[in-house]
Amino acid sequence: MPDKQLSVLDLIIESHVGLQRQGPGSSEMTLKALSFLDNTDQISQIVDLGCGSGGQTMVLAQNLAGSITGVDISPDLINVFNDNAKKINLQERVKGVVGTIEELSFLKGEFDLVWSEGVIDSIGFEKALAYWNGFLKKNGYVVVTCPSWLTDEHPTVIEKFWSDVGSKLDTIGHNISSMQKAGYSFIAAFTLPEKCWTDNYFIPRGAAEKALLEKYAGNKTVEAYVKEARHEVDLYSEYKQFYGYVFYIGRKI
Repeated sequence: MPDKQLSVLDLIIESHVGLQRQGPGSSEMTLKALSFLDNTDQISQIVDLGCGSGGQTMVLAQNLAGSITGVDISPDLINVFNDNAKKINLQERVKGVVGTIEELSFLKGEFDLVWSEGVIDSIGFEKALAYWNGFLKKNGYVVVTCPSWLTDEHPTVIEKFWSDVGSKLDTIGHNISSMQKAGYSFIAAFTLPEKCWTDNYFIPRGAAEKALLEKYAGNKTVEAYVKEARHEVDLYSEYKQFYGYVFYIGRKI
């Protein structure tokens, strides 16, 4: 296949569509975040923004009685999401729709809970929280993961990597302040453990990337994509004490 026919977005989707998770995380950490919410039996309307294939969404659905709408920009991932809901007989109250997390078509004040793992930094932490606030009922919850600085030292190589992929790392304290500015009371924050990156994301992703190299042997676009992905893994291995994904939990005031 000629190089020009494959975009980086195509490769991201192809290498991620078969993964249980499209970013760092785990069922245990999703449940830990959920444990900070009060009166979960009264949460009836939930939206999972940037849901991917629904690894975390299905965990939520098995632990909450409400209806969940998953939103993702990729039709391929949404197809897998809806298949996954059917496989565990949750299709009556779990539905994935194609859409962008920056332009939601829901009603104002529609949701009791806005959940989002691994995508908020693509918009900007405070900007996204302020926008999503409008779709929450009063006292509704927002729960997100965002890559964040864990130390006062911020290595330039990490700063550049995240900037180049369209993101920006801030400290946990800065993000808590941003959450409060966006109209929430802060409840909790905690960092994802290393295995959420390695065992649950990088290792399965690496296998998918190997399959890409075999499928598109000699394709320079694929080779460059996989090289950059492996660079990310190497950076994490060397600098993981400085940054990580952090869960942030807040309640709309």
